[in-house]
Amino acid sequence: MSERILIIEDDRSTARLAEYTLQQAGYEVGIASDGFEGLRKALGEHPDLIILDVMLPGLDGYEICHRLRQKAETANLPILMISAKARKDDKDVGLQVGADEYLTKPVDPSEILARVQALLADKGRIVYGES
Repeated sequence: MSERILIIEDDRSTARLAEYTLQQAGYEVGIASDGFEGLRKALGEHPDLIILDVMLPGLDGYEICHRLRQKAETANLPILMISAKARKDDKDVGLQVGADEYLTKPVDPSEILARVQALLADKGRIVYGES
């Protein structure tokens, strides 16, 4: 069975490009287009990794990440945050609420794939919050 990735992204073209790239690499991909749907799918579908936009309708990515880190079943779930919010403060907030990585848009699809592969490879070796 292939690893499952949930993309929580409201920009359809960005989501589709990431979906296509990841599917070509053999991953099973799901998409949520707003924060509430994304949180529901993250908790109900048990993905192996989440790609999370910051600016979303409903709940923003920071809040989703924070909520996922508060639950035992998703506390260690790898989260790759990708956003147009490119200031250092934005990245710092993303990492403080629990993102494992924070990339700024536009992101080359090969970079997304490389980060996904690295996070999934590390998934079994690290526990969130510990170094």
